[in-house]
Parts: sequence; structure tokens; C-alpha cells
Amino acid sequence: MRKSKAKKKILLPDPRYNDVSLSKFINHMMLDGKRTKSMDIVYGALTLVEGRMKENGLEIWKRALANITPQVEVMARRIGGATFQIPTEIRPERKISMGMKWLILYSKKRNGKTMIDRLAGEIQSAANNEGAAVKKKEDTHRMAEANKAFSHFRF
Repeated sequence: MRKSKAKKKILLPDPRYNDVSLSKFINHMMLDGKRTKSMDIVYGALTLVEGRMKENGLEIWKRALANITPQVEVMARRIGGATFQIPTEIRPERKISMGMKWLILYSKKRNGKTMIDRLAGEIQSAANNEGAAVKKKEDTHRMAEANKAFSHFRF
């Protein structure tokens, strides 16, 4: 390689729950550098979920994230003029990042008055193994299973 590997930035834990992964989720939620707005949305959604499900909001969020993180994905690879969808395992950091991004994406597409309501609804449904983000994970796994025959092309 010409350049050295990029150094990983060390994230500080979030102030309320003292959790690094929640801090990363807040960073994914953030638009235009509005961190406090993002924190208000995430914390509001977690307290709303706590009120609905009568459990710790952070534990519900972690369970939801675990339910939507994919294990395998398909990557397009061109071999001999044909493009094949090759199933590959996902790195642990990428798994979590994809799960977080899907949770945010499908909560934005959800029906609800505020983003807090929509995010809380998506977290709640993902924790119960239902909802659009869980469906996306299942579709990704199904696609990888269907293209399992091309896994020998992986290097």
C-alpha cells in the first residue's frame, strides 16, 4: 500500500447512558453538525420506548440493534464479462454501522408526527423482531443464500 492505514478515532461515550455505541448512533443521526438536536431525538425516543415497554431503554435499543445487524451481504464482482453477486461475511464494525443506518433510514420513512415518535416505533418493532429494518436484514440474508453457489469466486 502507498499510504499507511487510517487511525481509528476514539469515540467518547454519551453523557446520559455512558455508552460508546449509543454515541456512535447519535453521530449517525446527526445532520449538519446539529449534535444536540440529534441527542434530543435519540434520548426522547429511548424514554418513549421505556414508557411503552416498561424496560430499560438502552437495553431495548441494544436488542433492536442486535436483531437488525446483518451477518452476510452480497457484493457485485465482475468475472469474465458477467457480474455475479457473491455472498461475503461482513466485518464487525460494518455490521453495526449498517444496522444503525438501516434503523435511521426506516424510521425516517415511517409514519409519525415527530422523529422521536418514528424512531421510538422503529426501535420498538425491531426489538420485537418485526418492522422494515428487520425485513431489510432478512432480504439481505435471503439474497446471500440464493447466491451461495457463487461463493467460490470469493478470494
